[in-house]
Amino acid sequence: MTDTLKPSGGPLQGVKVIELSHIMSGPVCGMMLADMGADVIKVEKMDGDDARRFAPILSHGESASFMMLNRNKRGIALNLKTEGGCAVLREMLASADVVTENYRKGTMERLGLGYETLRAANPGLIYCAISGYGRTGPYADKGGFDLIAQGLSGLMSVTGEPGQGPIKAGSPIADINAGILAALGVSAAYAHRLRTGQGQIVDTSLLEAGFQQMYWAAANFFASGENPPKLGSANPTSTPYQAFRTQDGWINIGAANQANYERLLQVLDAPEIAGDPRFATNVGRTAHRAELVERLTAYLMRDTTHHWVERLDAVGLPVGPVLPISEAVTHPQIVAREMVVETVHPLDGPTRSIGLPIRFSETPKRTGGPAPRLGEHTREVLAAYGFDATRIRDLIAQGAVHVLEEAAHVSA
Repeated sequence: MTDTLKPSGGPLQGVKVIELSHIMSGPVCGMMLADMGADVIKVEKMDGDDARRFAPILSHGESASFMMLNRNKRGIALNLKTEGGCAVLREMLASADVVTENYRKGTMERLGLGYETLRAANPGLIYCAISGYGRTGPYADKGGFDLIAQGLSGLMSVTGEPGQGPIKAGSPIADINAGILAALGVSAAYAHRLRTGQGQIVDTSLLEAGFQQMYWAAANFFASGENPPKLGSANPTSTPYQAFRTQDGWINIGAANQANYERLLQVLDAPEIAGDPRFATNVGRTAHRAELVERLTAYLMRDTTHHWVERLDAVGLPVGPVLPISEAVTHPQIVAREMVVETVHPLDGPTRSIGLPIRFSETPKRTGGPAPRLGEHTREVLAAYGFDATRIRDLIAQGAVHVLEEAAHVSA
C-alpha cells in the first residue's frame, strides 16, 4: 500500500488503524490514536455511523456528535453484506497495524473477519474489541450501553444526592472511559509488537470502564462491608471536599487534609468551627459532614464565588467555581492547554471540538482535519491500497462501496 498522506506528526505517526467502531466508545479510541498521529481510516456502513443521525444536526446535515468524535480520520463506506465489500476490508486489514470494533461478539466471525482468520494473513495485527461486557463471562454475548453499564457497575448507586433515586453521571463516562482504555491497550500492544512482531487481541468493555471508576467506593466497601451512600459532590474519604453554595452560585473547595482545612477556617475567620472537637480530625469531620457543611455554607453565603476563589487561591487552597459548559470552554486554562480545537469543515466551516488531553515534549500532537463526510475518502483509500479505476467502478456498481459524489467528481 502506498501512503498518500503527508506525515502527520505525533508519537504514533505511521501506525495504520482501521476503525470499524461506531457511535462512541470505539470512535473515542480512534480519535485519540488519530490525534497522536495514527492514520485512522473509519469504515462505515452504507448509510453511515448511527451517530451521524444524533441531535443536534448542523445546518448542512452533519451531526455535532459525529463531528466531535471523528476528526483527523479518513472515511470510507463499505457494504459488508456483499462479498465485494468484505473483500475490500480483508485487503485493508492484511496490512493494517490495528483494527478496532465494537460489534456484538461473533459479528466479525460471521463476516469471515474474526481474529484467528485475520491473524493468519497478518500475524502482527492488533485487534481491539470494545463490547458491553467483554469477550468472556456469562454476559459476553449480550449487547451493552453506557446507561446499563453505569447501573451494573455500581456507579449509579453512588451518584447523586442522598435520598435520590438512581442518577447516571451527566457524561457517558463508561463509553468515554472504554475508549480511553482501548487506546491505552492498543498502545501497550503496539509496544509489545515492536519487541516481538506479535499482534494480539485487546479486549475491554463498558462494564469494566464503569467499574474502574469505583476505586474509592469499592475500597470503602471492602473495608466496612457496607454499601457507600450517595454523597452528592462530597468525597467519602475526606471532608470538606465538595461543592458549596455562595451568594451567587457554587464553589468547589478541596480542603482534603488538615493543613488545607485550617487554611479554609482562617480565610472564613471561623474560630468557633475550629474549636469544635467534632471537626478536629478528618475522621470526625467525615462522621459529622452534614453539620460541618451547614456551618461552612453559612459563611460562604456571605459573599460571591469570585470573592472566595480569590481569597482561597491566595492562601494556596485548591478551589474553583462550578462552571457551565459555556464558561468552561472559554476558561483561560482550558484555552492555554489547547483543549478546545478548531477544524474547518467543507460545508459547515469552522467547528470546535475537545482536544487531546495529553502533551508530548518531543512528538507534538497531530493538528488535523474535520470528521469525514460519508464516503469522502473511499476512492482515495481504495486507490492507495492498489485498486485501479476499473475495479473501483465495479465495486460502486455492485453496491459494495459508497463514494461521496463530490469527492468522486474531484477525483475523476
